[in-house]
Amino acid sequence: MPASSPPATAPHTGQLLLTGQAAAPPGPVDVAGMYLMHRAFRRDLDLFAAATTATPIEDRQCWTRLSRRWQLFSSTLHKHHLGEDTGLWPLLLERARGAEAGAVLAAMSAEHKHIDPLLHACDTGFATLARAGDAQVRRDLAGHTAELRDLLLAHLAHEERDAMTLVQAHLTQHDWERLDKEHFGAQYSPRDIPAVLGWILHGLPPHAVRLMPGGPVLRAAGRVLARRFARAERRTFHHVSPADRP
Repeated sequence: MPASSPPATAPHTGQLLLTGQAAAPPGPVDVAGMYLMHRAFRRDLDLFAAATTATPIEDRQCWTRLSRRWQLFSSTLHKHHLGEDTGLWPLLLERARGAEAGAVLAAMSAEHKHIDPLLHACDTGFATLARAGDAQVRRDLAGHTAELRDLLLAHLAHEERDAMTLVQAHLTQHDWERLDKEHFGAQYSPRDIPAVLGWILHGLPPHAVRLMPGGPVLRAAGRVLARRFARAERRTFHHVSPADRP
């Protein structure tokens, strides 16, 4: 994935806008944390799709690292979607009454349900190739990762355009912070934080790091963790062409 330096904020909105992001609807709620997560999901989708075709079947050590790395992606995405399903969508449904809003939120939930089986299939494929597996297992895994990438990219774009528009129209900053505390952040233990913080900041342009929520101490720690994360990434994805890595 070639390095790039996108604008730090969308013109006239004050919202964070990153490469690949579909939209940054204007409004009073700082949803930068959401967009940073989306960026990391997009980055990983490309990396795993490339790795499943580039990594030799016989390199079990690399498949073991890929399987562990996949678990970080998969578990983080699961927590993200769970926070939306149990907290964000119900609150928006309560606040944004109307058929149009209901259709958007129903679509968000339905898209999550289509994504879940592919996550499980990829879980199985990476774990199998770490132990044994053959060319057919790898072909199946490559197909699953490509399909997941296409579905999740479409979902993220839909969410950024339509669901985030509802957030800006119907929620407050206080609502967003409460959701983060009760439904998103609550899912992570203190032991999870270093890996997830390094994962989010890995490859993030400096001007975007400055807009990350949490204050200067968290951002400074994140930079250190991102450098450590980058070293591990080079080992895990060493069969992937450097041009396809952040």
